[in-house]
Amino acid sequence: MAESTIPIQWPDGRCNQAKPGEPWLEAAMRCRQKIPTACRTGSCGACEIEVNGVVVRACISTVPAVGSRGLQVRRVEDPHW
Repeated sequence: MAESTIPIQWPDGRCNQAKPGEPWLEAAMRCRQKIPTACRTGSCGACEIEVNGVVVRACISTVPAVGSRGLQVRRVEDPHW
């Protein structure tokens, strides 16, 4: 049985597919999306993205399994950076 993929729409309108459990940074890189990173341990918050209304830290998070409805990604702007 083929492993399912999840459709992702990025802030610039580009779309791609990712496997559930795939690191967010890898899924973003394949679609030429730049997610800023600093610590790569989740402590600084530079990599925060909003996925279907939930803020996650992309450097330590993976694409969730959500069925076929897909994921909408937005950038989280931190006024402190």
